[in-house]
Amino acid sequence: MNRTAPEDPRAARTRARLRAALLAECAERPLAEVGVAALVRRAGVGRATFYVHYADLEALAVDACADVVREAVEALHAWRGRPDPVHAPPALAVFFDSLTPHAALYRALLGPGGGGPLGRVLHHDLRAYSLRERALAGAADAPLVASAVAATFTGVLGDWLHGLLEASAAEIADQVWQLLVALHASR
Repeated sequence: MNRTAPEDPRAARTRARLRAALLAECAERPLAEVGVAALVRRAGVGRATFYVHYADLEALAVDACADVVREAVEALHAWRGRPDPVHAPPALAVFFDSLTPHAALYRALLGPGGGGPLGRVLHHDLRAYSLRERALAGAADAPLVASAVAATFTGVLGDWLHGLLEASAAEIADQVWQLLVALHASR
């Protein structure tokens, strides 16, 4: 039996402090201007402790933004029954609206078109979830649609964050939802 050991509560607390410190630093300055020294001072940990948990600031930033990935996946699947083809589930608009406080950090990690370290994590997680759901439904096109869904959502999110798509949170939620519904219905 392959079980992972439970996480050490001290390590979890340290990572939480580092994530919170990074978010606080990024509220004051762009990620590119955040230094490890200021970050560990704010978190109240040593520099060596930082490197025990993270390879670099980008790794910490992706970890700090990982909740965004989970929220996006959950928001996209926050419907039951037959989906409304025009209006997104309310959770999707709430998700887009929730990005505002740390939009600069998300832009630093998710490029236009959905590239970047956060884009890779989002694409991977969303594709895996979609693939699982499509496979459970017995869809023969599960890998293709899962890839298309992940790429579409990640790309639209990146473009919206970078101002390439002008829309409110509610509008972009409905627009990306319509694309995703069409992808699911096209096969």
